[in-house]
Amino acid sequence: MTDPRAVARAIDALRRGWPVAILGAEAAITLLAIETADPVRLASFDPEEKAAVLLSAGRAVTLKLTNQREAAVPDAPVLVDRAPWLDFAAATALADPQLDLATPLKGPFHAIPLPAPDAAQTALQLARLAGVLPAFFVRLGRDAGAEAVTPADVAAHEDPARLAIATRARLPVAGAEMAEIVAFRTPESPGEHIALLIGTPNGHAPLVRLHSECLTGDALGSLKCDCGPQLDAAIAAIAESGWGILLYLRQEGRGIGLVNKLRAYALQDQGFDTVDANTRLGFAIDARDFRTAGRMLQLLGQRQIRLLTNNPAKVTALEAAGVRVTERVPHALPPNPHNARYLATKRDRTGHQL
Repeated sequence: MTDPRAVARAIDALRRGWPVAILGAEAAITLLAIETADPVRLASFDPEEKAAVLLSAGRAVTLKLTNQREAAVPDAPVLVDRAPWLDFAAATALADPQLDLATPLKGPFHAIPLPAPDAAQTALQLARLAGVLPAFFVRLGRDAGAEAVTPADVAAHEDPARLAIATRARLPVAGAEMAEIVAFRTPESPGEHIALLIGTPNGHAPLVRLHSECLTGDALGSLKCDCGPQLDAAIAAIAESGWGILLYLRQEGRGIGLVNKLRAYALQDQGFDTVDANTRLGFAIDARDFRTAGRMLQLLGQRQIRLLTNNPAKVTALEAAGVRVTERVPHALPPNPHNARYLATKRDRTGHQL
């Protein structure tokens, strides 16, 4: 029996700097998120100063702690032995790659076996869901007062089958006056996904665009990406086609959240491209879950579509979710001096067909 609501409580605890217990198949572990903790909370959590540090493989690469296989999976867990000098300040430096240039890492660091691999992997998933850095102090066992979750709880929390239509209304927008907005949500998720239905069904497969939320590009006009222009161009293309759907997915920063996306921007300012910035933070290159889009389309009664995208991974994900893509329609816009490298990275390192 799973409890998806336990995940919402665990996310809240992580963001508040409270311990969370994860009940793995082999063992339980109790975590304290480094980003939201402080020296006083660490002393209460670990008075004997023996708690190890859990990082992601992407971050551990910087510390020379991963082999080739681990390094290929940046969001895999790596456990670091607790050295006597590894206090809260040193752990903070380990957690946040933005500090690497300003805070020389002491070392050496030693990776140790994971006592509960499934629980450790779940910890990194929770960090992504909470929008915090994937770095924890970890103790073996379950603290009685800590919010507890299981790996199955997290899987149930992310199951798109739990998504349902909340409401819908007419919404004329710039570029498409004949439009309807439909909101989707799960019981405990803080953000809602949106569909904008444009035009009138005409018996043909709708032209569909999957657009992941980008506050900086969509609302603030950021020139570092092409998200804002892509959003506007998608609405125009769907309106011109006569019938289609824009899915606005709450997956900021390729699924790592706004704050972590801005941390990635800071790393880009240090010279890293968008892929390396994400992996140095300890996240997957792309943490988005396009199963959500498949569920939204099914709830709207659409199982056959034309997809407006340059990303073949979206086609694959929708097909796996039971939505047939009859045509991939390219969606490319000209670069500007600020996003040319970003677009080239998408083409060269993430398989986008621009």
